[in-house]
Amino acid sequence: MLSKQVKKNVLKNVARHDADTGSAEAQVGLLTRQIEELSNHLRKHKKDFHSRRGLLQMVADRRKHLKYVEKKDAKVYQALIKKLGLKR
Repeated sequence: MLSKQVKKNVLKNVARHDADTGSAEAQVGLLTRQIEELSNHLRKHKKDFHSRRGLLQMVADRRKHLKYVEKKDAKVYQALIKKLGLKR
């Protein structure tokens, strides 16, 4: 789970405007950060299959959001991928 400060920092980098928390870009940023934290957790706890399932759901959700952003605006998609360091 992300702290308020971490969420604020992530949203500052990817949000469209100051009060943006629901856009696809903001959701992708938050999901990316959650995926990173959960991946680190799973490196330590290899048999935590319930968390692994949650991780797979988050990855699928992020993929859907990225597909939506790519369909709507390719330039925003490329900028978002570059900001978050995702390879596609």
